[in-house]
Amino acid sequence: MVPLLFSTIEVTRQVFYRTSLSYAIVNLKPIVPGHVLVIPCRPVPRLTDLTTPELTSLMSSVQNVGRVIERAYGGDALTVACQDGKAAGQSIPHVHFHLIPRKFKGDVFSGRNDEIYPALEEAEESLPGHFEHLQQASESSEYQPLRMDADEDRQPRSLEDMEKEANWLQSFFPKDFLEMKN
Repeated sequence: MVPLLFSTIEVTRQVFYRTSLSYAIVNLKPIVPGHVLVIPCRPVPRLTDLTTPELTSLMSSVQNVGRVIERAYGGDALTVACQDGKAAGQSIPHVHFHLIPRKFKGDVFSGRNDEIYPALEEAEESLPGHFEHLQQASESSEYQPLRMDADEDRQPRSLEDMEKEANWLQSFFPKDFLEMKN
């Protein structure tokens, strides 16, 4: 299988859902359990750079993955976010949607729903450095999470942990419905 790239970062082991034009990955540093990304296969920086079939596939994937994420993580709703361009907070120049399961009770942002957006922006800002570190660690087989003073509770995960979650999430999709890692 051809490796999947999130911009220039190889993310094949994080993939749990795939069509011919889009895919979904588990998040390196999720805001809440179940925070995933849905991404078009072709690396383009902005929504307006996508073809109509790519955009259709991407939105259909957001819908399909969203249903599974809600069920798998016991969510009552989703926050779906796309930072379309650098001025909007996009740090990786490849269109992507964040899907974040939300709950009426037990949600870390209960009663202050909009606080998820600054948390998402902070997470997006630190992504390039975390991915670079993960790529280097994976090449050397020595992964040690980065320590970020401002964000101690959300450490980057290992490739092995992300692959385990991806395999679990993959099991929620019908086998004949997906074009997976084969």
